Amino acid sequence: MAERLLHIMESLRAVLDEHEPTESAVEILYFGKNVSSAIPVAEARGVIFATLAERGLPVAEFGPNAIKLGVTGVSGADKRQVQEMVRVILGLPEIPRPDHAADALGVAICAANLGTG
Repeated sequence: MAERLLHIMESLRAVLDEHEPTESAVEILYFGKNVSSAIPVAEARGVIFATLAERGLPVAEFGPNAIKLGVTGVSGADKRQVQEMVRVILGLPEIPRPDHAADALGVAICAANLGTG
């Protein structure tokens, strides 16, 4: 686990070095049926938040309904609708895979559309 968290930190630092963002956004943690993954995800989020804070980046957090609203204009949109709008907005030939990639792009689009702070 320690090596995995170190890899997350180093990878995020490399992305930040390459792209030099001025703000950041993440999805608020929500665990319905898959509670067993809560601790590893929370640990990864801790590394992400610490790395973003290290760079002085403000972090906006968005819940699932805010992300749906920011991407589709409808807070009750289903996952497939959000993925399709991510594809359309970004002009992609197909929905990004894996689902986590589409989710992350949805958070970024939401932040751009609703503002990060």
